[in-house]
Amino acid sequence: MEATASDNKRSQKKTKSARKLGESRFHGLLYVAPWCIGFLLFTLYPFITSFYLSFTRFNLVTDPKWVGLANYIRLFQDPIFKKSISVLFEYVVMEVPLKIVFSLLIAMILNMKISGINFFRTAYYIPSILGSNVAIAVLWKFIFQSNGLANQVLAAFGVPPVGWFGEQFPALMTIALLRVWEFGSTMVIFLAGLQSVPGELYEAASVDGCSKIRQFFKITVPLLSPTIFYNLVMQLIMAFQEFNGPYLITSGGPQHGTYLLSMYIYDQTFKSYKMGYAAAMSWILFVIILVFTLLVFRYSKYWVFYNDDGKGNDNA
Repeated sequence: MEATASDNKRSQKKTKSARKLGESRFHGLLYVAPWCIGFLLFTLYPFITSFYLSFTRFNLVTDPKWVGLANYIRLFQDPIFKKSISVLFEYVVMEVPLKIVFSLLIAMILNMKISGINFFRTAYYIPSILGSNVAIAVLWKFIFQSNGLANQVLAAFGVPPVGWFGEQFPALMTIALLRVWEFGSTMVIFLAGLQSVPGELYEAASVDGCSKIRQFFKITVPLLSPTIFYNLVMQLIMAFQEFNGPYLITSGGPQHGTYLLSMYIYDQTFKSYKMGYAAAMSWILFVIILVFTLLVFRYSKYWVFYNDDGKGNDNA
């Protein structure tokens, strides 16, 4: 009888523990359900649908008509598409290095131990909050127009006015400067990386007679390389998808000189109602971003170093 009673207690305990385990699993699934639903509806489904539509002729009204590779063949015969790809690469080459270098420079300044540094850190972060605002883009347009603030400052130093939006290079540089101006997020990441560098290394280098420039390239850059790598990847992805700046400031002009691929995709979708053609361009843009991201990961092992082993990222 005693053995039977003990067996019953054990079985009851097992039943309770199994019930609790089942409840915990159910609760866990319940907690992640909103994210799963959002991912399936707003990420995976549009992703797959756009891939299918890239092989169709679809005007948002009638049913899609399968055309195979016709959209992709037409893309590489489209001069505007080729122009937008060329402009996109020029913009990325302008904006990404300039923003990373400028963000690192400001982060190094804000890493100094001076009074009121927290105020300056907050002040320098504000542009990153306001930079993507439509009103800021419109304000940027007025600053660089023919009689805007930029030309007024140049006139004060005797420099003739510049037609910022009259030619491709200054117009594209103006848009790039808008994105460089919102350097706050990149700067904060660099600042966190700089604060993780041991100060003893700089002290030892100073004792050995290393100059500040040598310390920067031999200590700061190698130890900050994982942070540079992260910011480089993120800024590349964001730059390839740029839309607001050229759309609001130059509308793609002059002569498609700032007409990025994202703008062409937008126009083909919502102005020409060529959803299939726009989907094909979107997938070309996706492939471009993927290729450049993979290249950065592939060659990161030659210049990215980690504190744990002192070697490059061989697993990239």
